[in-house]
Amino acid sequence: MNLPISFEFFPPKTPEGADKLRAVRQQLYARQPVFCSVTYGAGGSTQAGTFGTVKEILAEGVDAASHFSCIGATRAGVREQLAQLKAMGVKRLVALRGDLPSGYGLGGEFQYASDLVAFIRAESGEDFHIEVAAYPEVHPQAKSPEADLKAYVTKVKAGAHSAITQYFYNSDAYFRFVDDAYKLGADVPVVPGIMPITSSTQLMRFSDACGAEIPRWIRLRLQAYGDDTASIKAFGLDVVSDLCEQLCNGGVPGLHFYTMNQSAATLELLRRLDPN
Repeated sequence: MNLPISFEFFPPKTPEGADKLRAVRQQLYARQPVFCSVTYGAGGSTQAGTFGTVKEILAEGVDAASHFSCIGATRAGVREQLAQLKAMGVKRLVALRGDLPSGYGLGGEFQYASDLVAFIRAESGEDFHIEVAAYPEVHPQAKSPEADLKAYVTKVKAGAHSAITQYFYNSDAYFRFVDDAYKLGADVPVVPGIMPITSSTQLMRFSDACGAEIPRWIRLRLQAYGDDTASIKAFGLDVVSDLCEQLCNGGVPGLHFYTMNQSAATLELLRRLDPN
């Protein structure tokens, strides 16, 4: 499999978590990712942790992308952060609107991710490769599928270089989304986000929160396994490796793995896709 791959991590909250993540990264680096991205908490709540983890990844000789959200942000603050990231050697950003922290008014000088993308391009030119989020199964807060697609196209036309999708388990949703976006002139590469299945309760919780659809047959099989984690993991590997094969056969530009700061499931998926 000569397809570019990338991995996503979240900033650890404890020194033990940071140590564990360092070991996980070393295991995953064996697969030669094009880059690793690091998430950013609601309202920029993990900024120090995000930037610190990005700095470590760069020091380990791997390209790192910082997530960058704009809810509650000011132009002056974003300008300062961009200068900080550039000085660190960051070449990639994942530009997002971001989630509102609970009890938080909209605030800030940016309303949409497209505003942030346009500002970064105006301020930084081509200093950063800008990734944006795509939602093959429609953003949970979108008024309609058409409005969601239009918002995505606006982000791309504001200056995004490529997109990474929310995870999904239906390849048709991905291919339909890409076709629809291309017809509207948003012709940047759209890399599918891949979420390994290792825990049914965790997956249900995440999916309910982010609007990712779990097909009924998958949901029912997971429920039938109950607390049998070995069966859940084995089933999850079969489902997700089959999904990845469908995507690869359809000509996707890469695969982006949501690792959840773990290595085992992602490494096994990659071994199945590329036994060499």
